[in-house]
Amino acid sequence: MRGASRASLTAAKTRLAAALAGGTAADASELGDELFAVVDLLDGEAGLRRALSDPTIEGSARAELATELFGGKVSAKTLDQLTGLATGRWSEPTDLADAVEQLAVLAIAEAADCDGQLDNVEDELFRFSRIVEASPYLRAALSNPFVPADGRRSLVADLLDDKVSKPAFRLITQAAARPRGRSLDTSLEMYANLAAELRERFVAEVHVAVPLADAQKDRLAVALVAAYGHDVHLNVVVDTEVIGGMSVRIGDELINGSVAGRLADLRRELAA
Repeated sequence: MRGASRASLTAAKTRLAAALAGGTAADASELGDELFAVVDLLDGEAGLRRALSDPTIEGSARAELATELFGGKVSAKTLDQLTGLATGRWSEPTDLADAVEQLAVLAIAEAADCDGQLDNVEDELFRFSRIVEASPYLRAALSNPFVPADGRRSLVADLLDDKVSKPAFRLITQAAARPRGRSLDTSLEMYANLAAELRERFVAEVHVAVPLADAQKDRLAVALVAAYGHDVHLNVVVDTEVIGGMSVRIGDELINGSVAGRLADLRRELAA
């Protein structure tokens, strides 16, 4: 993805992390399943991809279109992700579908993490990709474009039902049934990398004097990702002691841009 799409994807991942925080495995799994269904729809409807990513249309209008299309058909959490994606800027319409796919994978990975299965999922995706790579017959059967998607799903079920975790089974089935122009082992590697990315997400505790608007949160997340090279989940705390500006703590590092912080620094300098 190019610049505009990368920034929009970063903001979307931050929104997803906030939506999943404190939720259950079932919630995350439902969100992932619904997002995968939207990927399938976007892949089959080029006009819809263009309409939801058209830079000549205001982001709010694209969000309204997403609400009209998906409202009542998906959960409130899924709709919130889709309207957020629709407001983003995308270099190419296909980048929007790619972003939805990545969010779907992360949601399924989060479901695995909630159940303590994320290690297993990463291992199972890797092992199955190696099995496919080592078996030309299996690779051909699962990649044959003339085999309907349902046929490839059935083959995966015959091979793996009750042999891998449910999240891994879901991801492998999606990769086989909907290759999206990629080889199966390439998709499995991408999914495994996204699952690993979930572990590397930083959590930023942000103290502000007044609540941040969604656009402000998105800009802050993009800036922090650029600075730290990792996805960042924002925990925003409204703190009257901040006075103005904000302070951001990531791990042991404190970035203090608040008025209170600057006054405290000034008092220390005067006392020295």
